[in-house]
Formats: sequence, C-alpha cells, structure tokens
Amino acid sequence: MTEYQLPLIYTSVIGSYAWPGWLHTALAAAGRGEYGPDDWKETQDDAVDLAVRDQELAGVDIITDGEMRRIGFFTAEFYGHMTGLRELPPRRKTGIVGHDQRESYIADERVQAPKGLGLVEEYTYLKTRTTRPIKMPIPGPYTLAGRIQPGTVYKDRMEVAHALAALINQEMKALVAAGADFIQVDEPSYAVHAHSPKAFVDLFNETVAGVKAKIGIHLCFGNFVGRPVAKRSYQPLFPHILDMHVSQYALEFANRELAEIDLWQQFPNDKELAAGVVDVKNYYCETADDIADRIRAALKYVAPEKLSITPDCGFSQTARWAARRKLVAMVEGARIIRRELTGTG
Repeated sequence: MTEYQLPLIYTSVIGSYAWPGWLHTALAAAGRGEYGPDDWKETQDDAVDLAVRDQELAGVDIITDGEMRRIGFFTAEFYGHMTGLRELPPRRKTGIVGHDQRESYIADERVQAPKGLGLVEEYTYLKTRTTRPIKMPIPGPYTLAGRIQPGTVYKDRMEVAHALAALINQEMKALVAAGADFIQVDEPSYAVHAHSPKAFVDLFNETVAGVKAKIGIHLCFGNFVGRPVAKRSYQPLFPHILDMHVSQYALEFANRELAEIDLWQQFPNDKELAAGVVDVKNYYCETADDIADRIRAALKYVAPEKLSITPDCGFSQTARWAARRKLVAMVEGARIIRRELTGTG
C-alpha cells in the first residue's frame, strides 16, 4: 500500500461531521426500543462510512471518523463508559435549546473507566475504512469535568479534571498501542474560562504525559447549536499555552473575521498552526477564493510548512449539504495557495 503523502498546507477536519437525516431518525427509533444492539452498530458503521466518503470525495488530507458514534461532542458516549457518576435531571426542559438543557452528573464515588472510553474501538474500525492519514480527537479533561459536579468526592472542577486526566491518558496510550499516531485533545473550556492559563497548561501536560504520538490541541469558544459560549479571545491564554507539550494548535479564526491571527507573530514559536478558515456557525458557504484569501492572511504570520487548514470547529451542528460544500471549498482554496507557492496543486 502506497503511503499517503501530505502536501504543503494540508487540510484536515476538527473532528465531528454533519449527521445525515436518517441518523437522527435512527437515534429516535433506537430510543423507542426499535433497534437491537446489532442494528445500532450497523447504523453507526454506516454513518462512519458516510463521513469518510464525504471527506475523501472532498479531498481532505487527514480525516476522522466524524465522531459519528458519539451522540454529542463528548456526552453520554463518554460518561457512559465511566463509573462513579449519577446523572442529574436537566435544569431546563423547554424553550430555546441551551447548555442548561444538557446532561449533567454528580460524582458519588471516584470516577473510573474500567473498560476504557471507547476510542480504541472507533480507531480500529476507521483504519479498515480508509488509506488516508487519521487524526483521533478526544475530549480533554477540563471540558469533560464541566458537566460533573464534584459532590463530596472532589473539591472542585479542577480536581475532577485531574482525575479524568488519568483516564484520558490511559486511553491515549491504548490508542497509540493500536496504531494511532496523531491525537487531538479538544478543550473548548480553556478559552471559555481563560482565567487560569498556567493551571490549564499543567493539566494538559499531565494528560498527555508519556503518549508517544503527535499531539494536537483544539481550542475554541464552543459550538453547541452553532453558538459560542464566551467572550471570543485567545489573548489571555498567550503566551502560556505555548508551554503545552503539543505539536499543533487548532484555533478558530473564520467566524471572527481572522481576529487574533497575528498572535502567532507576537509570540514566536516553532509550533504548527491548524488555522480555522471555514465558518461552521454560518450558512454562507465559502468559495475557494474566500478560503484562499484567508490562507494568504494566515501566511503573513505563519510559515507555510507550519500551517495546515481546518474548519473552525466540528461540523456536528451544521447541515450536511453545507458541510459538504464547505469542505470542497476548503480543499480547493488550499490547492490554489499551493499552486501559488509551488506551482503544483
């Protein structure tokens, strides 16, 4: 099998992909008890196949499984693997959808994951479905801790996060043992709660300690039903986050009109930047020229060999028709810039 060669300014996705309509109806049917476990596994396998196909048809260089097995970004699929938690009722059940309608838990005992968090199974299936390079996204401990009340077991959210860091570290090492060589930790809560950047760095480095793979970090401002949840600025995190034991930072810029892209120049470093140049929170579908213009702006501050291209966030909150168009534009925009830089697409 010929090894896939990554081009200059390669393209990737953040993690999640848009659900087709039939997956929503299948989930509803499963909730009514109309699916057995084998039915649901077949449905999820088909959904992963669809996500892989859409990414490959668009020409994306590094792909994921679209997180199609995860009901949400990090919700029940992860907490369901944990013991020591008790689910709490939503604080609000009607009206406009918001974070206060989401699942939450309280720790009754020390949190553990005796059978892992399920990512090895995700990876094992995905690598049978593609010959392209794979990135495995995993939610970070501080973000996961945000839906767990410490109860009497832990002191506060940060102590819960450190407990989860050990579970995530174990899962990441299991992924590497299964063959994964690129793992991205998703931590939107760092930028949302940008009050303790050094503590975040220490927590992150603890999470990835001893993991022998390329490590990325995705920092955003939230994307539940297409909405951010905080003041959108990375400034408070710099330069502290450059001390993370990480090779690549995936940051969102498109939906902020490329605000703060110059931070990369203010704090010189040798890290890679995966620049978000596709706005997943907007139904304006960028053209290839739009994407090329955004990449040119990024290249004012980032060397081309240190730059790759992604959407701002995952596509889980975006309709599939728009996600497909945006992926195609992203790939073609990168090809335009590649031709300008090297004469090849």
